[in-house]
Amino acid sequence: MSPTFRALRNPNYRLYLAGSIVSNVGTWMQRVAQDWLVLSLPGTGGTELGITTGLQFLPTLLLAPYAGVVADRFPKRLLLQLTQLAMAVSSLALGLIAVSGHAEVWMVYALAFTFGIAAAFDAPTRQSFVSEMVGRDDLTNAVGLNSASFNTARLLGPALAGLLIGLLGGGATASGWVILINGVSYFAVIWQLHRMDTRLLHSPEPRGRAPGQLLEGVRYVRSQPKMLMILVLVFFAGTFGMNFQITSALMATQEFGKGAGEFGLLGSCLAVGSLSGALLAARRPTIRLRLLLFAAVGFGVAEIVAGLMPSYLAFACFAPVIGFSTITLLNSSNATMQMSAAPELRGRVMALYMTVVMGGTPLGSPVIGLIGEQLGARWTLLIGGALVLVGVALAVLVLQRATARVEAPAPAQPVAA
Repeated sequence: MSPTFRALRNPNYRLYLAGSIVSNVGTWMQRVAQDWLVLSLPGTGGTELGITTGLQFLPTLLLAPYAGVVADRFPKRLLLQLTQLAMAVSSLALGLIAVSGHAEVWMVYALAFTFGIAAAFDAPTRQSFVSEMVGRDDLTNAVGLNSASFNTARLLGPALAGLLIGLLGGGATASGWVILINGVSYFAVIWQLHRMDTRLLHSPEPRGRAPGQLLEGVRYVRSQPKMLMILVLVFFAGTFGMNFQITSALMATQEFGKGAGEFGLLGSCLAVGSLSGALLAARRPTIRLRLLLFAAVGFGVAEIVAGLMPSYLAFACFAPVIGFSTITLLNSSNATMQMSAAPELRGRVMALYMTVVMGGTPLGSPVIGLIGEQLGARWTLLIGGALVLVGVALAVLVLQRATARVEAPAPAQPVAA
């Protein structure tokens, strides 16, 4: 078997990946449809779009650390089935409201927040479950293939959503039908998880309830200089740089005067680069520290360059560069965190990682949306890219100081007389 696909030797992982592809296509369709739904409602714009995105990721900031404790205490396969069901119910509710013609922006806010609660528990469980399916030797490859699946869906989902919304009339009702499709897609993951052979899982013994489990995970991460550096990198990238739902929507509609189809196509253009980066990452046996730093610098510079593109065509053609640098940074960070973590703490470590990656979005999205509304769409990319580069400099400083602290010799003990 090709080194790029070696994790597929595991039958449980094959089932998981098949269900994920279906669900991921639906997820990307909903991301475009939900944004378009917000923009289709009366009196809405970049600020409302930013608030919706922020509310969807706010539960990650609030709940993901505790979700990591839950992931280490309960069987992850069962927990994933429950979180997928909760996200399905939320999506179906939003779709039905939009199709019925009764959607209001506060309803979108409420259901985006509800969806985010389920996603907050799903993310660390799903991330740490990968190592239970494939083991350490194939972990880097599996992370790369997961990302390839996600970005294959990212290539298909936005374009398909844009096409369907256009064919169905382009309004809020059309967005609702697309969101309903996503609600159904979650059942593919639930069914594939049910079919798994539990005897082949490398599951650690679930931790019993005990005080201080969350703090135990925090102390563990603080003792790892490389983990601290990664958290600083992904915080700045996730908070100020990876607001593609907002930046692409504003660039397509405000800067270039395009519609739903062109907006959806930008997501597919980003996915071309992301898919290329994910497949390359799947072949990479080890990850070096400088790769993380180069990817972060490349991402920040790419955002700034994208903000200077003179036309929609130039912007769309450059989008794969942003996608490539983004996924290289995220895949390398994810795999490094999982491989460095102790198995009994992996759920909490990945919860802290997901808190930083996704939890910064509620802080950054409203700010980026406001920047787009006050200064223009281009400034969302120019300022976002500049702040990512600031984050790289801070991450290097944190790594140096944390390494010096860990390596500092213990104070000499007095010799007894």
